[in-house]
Amino acid sequence: MTALALRAQRAKIVAEARDILNKETVTAEDEAAFDRAMDAADALVPRIEALERRAERQAGAEAELARVLPAPAGRGDSESPPPAAAAGEGGAFRAWLRGGLAALAPEQRADMAARQAALPAELRAQGIATGAAGGFMVPQDFRAVLEKAMLAFGGMREAATVIRTSTGAALPMPTVNDTAQTGALLAENTATAEQDVTFGAVTLDSFMYTSKLVRVSLQLLQDEAFPADTWLAGLLGERLGRITNAHFTTGTGSGQPNGVVTASTLGKTGLAGQTLSIIFDDLVDLEHSVDPNYRRGARFMMHDSSLKVVKKLKDSQNRPLWLPGLATREPDTILGYGFTVNQDVAVMAANAKSVLFGDFTKYVIRSVLDIQMMRLVERYADLLQVGFLAFLREDGDLLNAGTNPVKHYANSAT
Repeated sequence: MTALALRAQRAKIVAEARDILNKETVTAEDEAAFDRAMDAADALVPRIEALERRAERQAGAEAELARVLPAPAGRGDSESPPPAAAAGEGGAFRAWLRGGLAALAPEQRADMAARQAALPAELRAQGIATGAAGGFMVPQDFRAVLEKAMLAFGGMREAATVIRTSTGAALPMPTVNDTAQTGALLAENTATAEQDVTFGAVTLDSFMYTSKLVRVSLQLLQDEAFPADTWLAGLLGERLGRITNAHFTTGTGSGQPNGVVTASTLGKTGLAGQTLSIIFDDLVDLEHSVDPNYRRGARFMMHDSSLKVVKKLKDSQNRPLWLPGLATREPDTILGYGFTVNQDVAVMAANAKSVLFGDFTKYVIRSVLDIQMMRLVERYADLLQVGFLAFLREDGDLLNAGTNPVKHYANSAT
């Protein structure tokens, strides 16, 4: 089944689910049936996204092959595989896990050297370093494995602006708020008045994050039936993803990133009794609490349980606020805006900051270089084990010059 067919099937399920709530009297059984139908619709999302990604990758691969490979020979002679394929990109990472640099084939080393030389100048210091203990920074193609695992986790990296720097020195991000100033009429032969511009800055640091150490036996590394490159990369990446996403969401800003919830300002408070709910008017008020300039690129962010509440809301014309995307790569929307599910945003409870809205590109995540990985051999040699450790340096904060690009909805206290 194609992605478009699955999108049509999902839209049908959603329409049937909404019919359940269109009755004059909605029972608890109706609510449960609605939830089951929406869960079935949500279960189709990974399949749709996977099919669309596969189609995009196939189209990209075909275009790249057409660009790189020469035209077929008239005799139908077979061509040599592209250099990357001959080197075995996935096999290089597996070989490095099992035996370090010495286990890499000459063509794999040459391929990594070429990739390293192609990096921007500020990253070239991340070359391969040798040492008896086996600890060194991982070449670019290895980092990409961990990076992919981390990016798939959380939600903040999906919505925020991510920048990379070559060092961890304090990075001031200048801000200016001149919104209170206007021009003025000027009479003939009259000197113009002066009005200074006041600048500010948000400084991004570089906090060190670690995946914690994982020790793996040599037997397990050598067992092809249980490839370590698959589970180890995902495990270390998700550990880093969990801690950084939590800090980018609710970090205190003291000794850790300033989370977007912490940095946001109040846009709307629920009425008395709305400790576990939000209504249509609240979402509209939250939307319009953000300046129109920031609303151009705005989106919602909330916990999945809060999204479940929003999916049941309708406007004054009985139209649903949440709509599923029908076209390829078309996202689901709330009030016409995209949204991000972030499990580190608070669930709805008394006084909880449960729904965010605004321009999340104004939240900047600063990464120093890339994820790096160490392979510790000598330390655990007597146990026939190898230690693996991934780490990265990051910080994050909201660039708020004074007009509050991101605001939150707070549930009522009682």
